[in-house]
Amino acid sequence: MQTNPVRIGTRGSPLALAQAHTVRDRLVAATGRPQEDFAITVMSTAGDRVTDRALAEIGGKGLFTQEIEDALLDGRIDLAVHSAKDMPTVLPEGLHLAGYLPRADVRDVFLSARAGGLGGLSAGQVVGTASLRRGALIRRRRPDLAVVNFRGNVQSRLRKLSEGVVDATLLALAGLTRLGMAEIATEILPVDDFPPAVGQGAIAIEARIDDPATAALLAPVLDRDTGVALGAERAFLSVLDGSCRTPIAGHAVVTGERMAFHGLILTPDGAEWHEIRLDGEASAAAGIGAEAGRELRARARPDFFSGS
Repeated sequence: MQTNPVRIGTRGSPLALAQAHTVRDRLVAATGRPQEDFAITVMSTAGDRVTDRALAEIGGKGLFTQEIEDALLDGRIDLAVHSAKDMPTVLPEGLHLAGYLPRADVRDVFLSARAGGLGGLSAGQVVGTASLRRGALIRRRRPDLAVVNFRGNVQSRLRKLSEGVVDATLLALAGLTRLGMAEIATEILPVDDFPPAVGQGAIAIEARIDDPATAALLAPVLDRDTGVALGAERAFLSVLDGSCRTPIAGHAVVTGERMAFHGLILTPDGAEWHEIRLDGEASAAAGIGAEAGRELRARARPDFFSGS
């Protein structure tokens, strides 16, 4: 019997393609169907095309998802593969996050040919990052460094680093690992000092709510603990209204039926921050994340989230 292939939508960067291929390979293994039953459809997003400005200036996280979500809604693709940290907390009507693959290492890494670690840079040296969170964390620890906007995919940022555009940069260890490049990390940063972005290290799969066939197809490859952790982290972000203008970190760890949550908000200059740690039953994950967000919002001064 002839069947149409399952169409998997993705961005076209090497990392996005690696993640889409990982999802396809897991579906092949779980279903026993041949690889040709799963077609990868590459799409360009505004976030890929506009790389000379900070995300906050051109629209925020949705820039990496809108074109792919449009294709999902109009039936051109059946599911979409994203980096979970790129996903807005509010999705288009009719779509949902079906779940996540097992989460990889959430830590950030420091890369430089000029210092063995962040602490080894000299005052005034330049660190490039596109992430407000990473920029604020760098400034909190090393206010004597210069932090500049540094957009582009992993390969383009590494090329600019090698050309001396900046003295150092930070990337996600999970992304380097998926590209087979983990060994280039100069220093792996401790998660307590450099907590990750919400969703960092997780591959998210988005689908139409009214598509039970795709839900059944995905069920064997989705990871329960990652879903619980991301439920807490995304609830935390939702309460704080993460708009790409406030540095926000959130990290949940599930152990059996328990969950521990660590949340942090900072001003972009890293001079002021508020931190919280909560734990509880994994079944209450979203509630714990939301409670953490409300507590930090209550602690922060009224204009904390203005992006100043």
